[in-house]
Amino acid sequence: MRNLSVSLLRRCLLPLVVGFLGLLAAARAATAPLPSVMVSGGTMMNGDHFADSNLPALREHFAGCHRIAMVLHATPAKDLDHMEQRLQKAFEHLLGAKAESLHHYDAAGQRALLESVDGIFVGGGETFVLLAELYRLDQLSVIRARVAAGIPYLGTSAGANVAGLVIGTTNDFPVAEIPSRRALGIFPAVINPHHPLPAEAEFRGRAGKIGYYLKFNPKDRVLGIGNASLVRLHGGQVKVVAGAAWLYQAGRTRELHPGDSVPELLAPAP
Repeated sequence: MRNLSVSLLRRCLLPLVVGFLGLLAAARAATAPLPSVMVSGGTMMNGDHFADSNLPALREHFAGCHRIAMVLHATPAKDLDHMEQRLQKAFEHLLGAKAESLHHYDAAGQRALLESVDGIFVGGGETFVLLAELYRLDQLSVIRARVAAGIPYLGTSAGANVAGLVIGTTNDFPVAEIPSRRALGIFPAVINPHHPLPAEAEFRGRAGKIGYYLKFNPKDRVLGIGNASLVRLHGGQVKVVAGAAWLYQAGRTRELHPGDSVPELLAPAP
């Protein structure tokens, strides 16, 4: 009977301990001086190029990179080749860099590509599909390790969502099952991409939904990021580098502008 109780206790507690240690490691990685992580609210393309307003920040972020791995798990399979071609032109225009999507390889080949490149891009689409694939292919730890070693990461829309600590304020429907809401944890916030501007009709509704989320998750800090807006974790600081963003905490909101630092995200949770 005693052995059965010990076995049950282990089965109940072990996943919690492992999950806590993983989240702790991710949180430490996000505040280390080496990681360079940029998140975009989405809609950052102008045809086959990145938006002109984003070019200076993207060139600085990926400076010195020659080969980019594109994680396009959130894109429907039938659109993958077309999306890859668009982004290849965009990275060629941006840096003269070569970019390649993981979808051409099996799981081992995808891991090898992630481990050999000097930059990582994670695209938009369905957030739950993206996170489910990252779990299925065991790529979360690979990307975390590469980012912790200083490889620049850019995530847009769904790719920004999974850079955060957990999937909490995505705008996507849960169209795929995920083992956990825990994400990469390389950016110290819960992300809300495609955040409307104050002049847009959806602004008050979005702010209200995030405020309601924080009533149930008061220790979370939510970063709302507008379309074509960029926020960067670099050198141990978080800064808005393009466009508009909003920091939501329980009971208060701060509007952010280009050049603003966001030290609240690097402080211990209340």
